[in-house]
Amino acid sequence: MGVFTDESEVYTYLGGIFELATKKDGLSDKLATSGVVLRIHYTDPDATITVDMPNKEVETGGGSTKEPNVELFMTADTGNRFWLGKVNLSVAMARGTVRAKGPVPKLLKLIPTAKELFPEYEKMLTEAGRDDLVNA
Repeated sequence: MGVFTDESEVYTYLGGIFELATKKDGLSDKLATSGVVLRIHYTDPDATITVDMPNKEVETGGGSTKEPNVELFMTADTGNRFWLGKVNLSVAMARGTVRAKGPVPKLLKLIPTAKELFPEYEKMLTEAGRDDLVNA
């Protein structure tokens, strides 16, 4: 059993950090210029998040009509640990913990930008009283 109890928690926290990214001054423009439409398929629990960076939109659930050019496959626990700065995406892909489809180098170029959100993610969890996720 993963640290998230259901898909709505995945959308609240992992989807929430993407919502923040697409609205944050300066950061959202960096992401938009990447041209990346990212779809992340999480397991344990099953959840799907699609991030249309050029249009600064986030969709949750499997019904997204956006066409991704990069897809990632991982457990929700791995996604949580990534946003806490505990998972190196390149290493996770090499080990098979994260699987990727599409032009991964485009996505990897965004990692330094994503790191700006690590403290924001931890703050979001702490403010929600979710020390269980912070310490996972």
